[in-house]
Amino acid sequence: MKLWQKNIATNNLVETFTVGLDREMDMQLAAADVLGSLAHTQMLHSIGLLNADDLAAIQKELKNIYKEIENGSFIIEPNVEDVHSQIELLLTQRIGDAGKKIHSGRSRNDQVLVDLKLYMRVVIKEMVASTTELFDLLTNLAQQHKEKLLPGYTHLQIAMPSSFGLWFGAYAESLVDDLELMLAAYKISNKNPLGSAAGYGSSFPLNRQLTTDLLGFNSLNYNVVYAQMGRGKTERIVAQGISAIAATLNKMAMDACLFMNQNFGFIAFPDELTTGSSIMPHKKNPDVWEIMRGRTNQLQALPNQIAMLTTNLPSGYHREMQLLKETLFPAFNTILSCLDMAKLMLSNIKIKDNILDDPKYQYLFSVEEVNKQVLAGVPFREAYKQVGLAIEAGEFNGKYELNHTHEGSIGNLNLPEVHKMMDDVIAQFNFEKVDAAIAKLIA
Repeated sequence: MKLWQKNIATNNLVETFTVGLDREMDMQLAAADVLGSLAHTQMLHSIGLLNADDLAAIQKELKNIYKEIENGSFIIEPNVEDVHSQIELLLTQRIGDAGKKIHSGRSRNDQVLVDLKLYMRVVIKEMVASTTELFDLLTNLAQQHKEKLLPGYTHLQIAMPSSFGLWFGAYAESLVDDLELMLAAYKISNKNPLGSAAGYGSSFPLNRQLTTDLLGFNSLNYNVVYAQMGRGKTERIVAQGISAIAATLNKMAMDACLFMNQNFGFIAFPDELTTGSSIMPHKKNPDVWEIMRGRTNQLQALPNQIAMLTTNLPSGYHREMQLLKETLFPAFNTILSCLDMAKLMLSNIKIKDNILDDPKYQYLFSVEEVNKQVLAGVPFREAYKQVGLAIEAGEFNGKYELNHTHEGSIGNLNLPEVHKMMDDVIAQFNFEKVDAAIAKLIA
C-alpha cells in the first residue's frame, strides 16, 4: 500500500532502490506518527472535517495502535511502503471508511516533518538525561579526588601541576556547554511544521495553533515554505549537538588511553573492563576507550555528512531527504552507548596516589618558584631567567606547596557554580511541558 499510488504499479527495481531502509528507519517514528495523527484528527474535527463519531473511532483505534507500538507488537508489513501507510491501513481495516479521512489537510511531507520533530524531542531528552548523569559522576569524582595531583601538559610536554579535581571538573563543565548547543537544537526541534502540507499550505481552514498546543510544541514553523526547508536543517543542527557531546567524550577517551599507558600510569580499570593481547600476557588494552574514540570521531563528522546530503538543493521537498534518517538515526544509539560506557568506566576508575613524587616531574613546579620570587618583588622576566638558569645548572629541587586560590584553579574548583550552570541549562528545556501535553493526548 502506498499513499500516493493510483492504478499504475511501480517497477520492482525502482521501488527497492527508492524505499531503501525506510521501513526499518520508520519503526522508530511509529509512536510519533500516531501522536501526530491524534492531534491532527482533533484539529480536523474542530474545523468540521470529521464528525464526532468518526473522531471517537479514530482516536480510540490510534491509541490502541500506540499501545501496540509500545509493547512491540506493531510491524510494518512487507507490502506496505512506510509507517504512515501502515497506520492508515490498520485504521481502515479496523474502523472502515473513517480511517481514510485522517489524511485530509496534510501531506506526507508535513506528516514526516512532525514525526521527525516529535521523535527528535524524545531522543534529545534521553541524551540530556544521560549527559546529566555523566556530569554528576564527573563532579562527584572531581570532589572526591580534588587533592590528588597529576602533571599538566602542553605540547604533550610536562608543563604545570594539575589535579584530578581539575581533570574531572573540566569534562563536567565541557558538558554544560555541550548541552547549551543541544538546547538550541531542541528549541528548533520544538516548533510545529504540521499544516504546511507539501510545503505550500492548504486551502482547508486548518487550525495550526491547536495542533501546536496538543503536541506540546513551543511554537509553529509559521512560513509553510520554510517548514519544508527545515527538513535537513533541523537534522543538521541536532547532529551538531551530538557532535559537541562526542567531541568531549573523544578528548576524554584520548586522555584515558594516555593515562592508562604504563609510561603515564595515572589511572587503571578492573580487568573485566579491559582486554588482553593474544600473545603478550602483560597487556591490558583500553579497548572501550579506543572504540569510543573511534565512534565519537565518526559522530563529529555527522553534521558535515548531513550538510553534504542536502547541499545545493532548492526549496521544496526532494527524495534525498529520506536518506537523512539512515544517517542520523543510528547516531542517536551511538552517542547514547558512548555515554553509557563512559559512565561505566568512570564509575570503576582507580586513581594512582603520589604521582608527582616521580623525579621526572621535578621541574613541574618551576612556575611556582617564578611566582614566589615575583611575590617577593623580583620582576617577572628576571625571576623567569633565574629559575631557568637554576634548572640548567641542576640546582632546582622542585618541591613546593601549591597555593592556587583563584576561581577554577586547583584550590578552588567552583563545583557548586558549575552545577548551577548545568541546572540553569536543564531548566530551559522545560521537558515537563511536552510530557504533560503528550500524556493528555494519549489518555
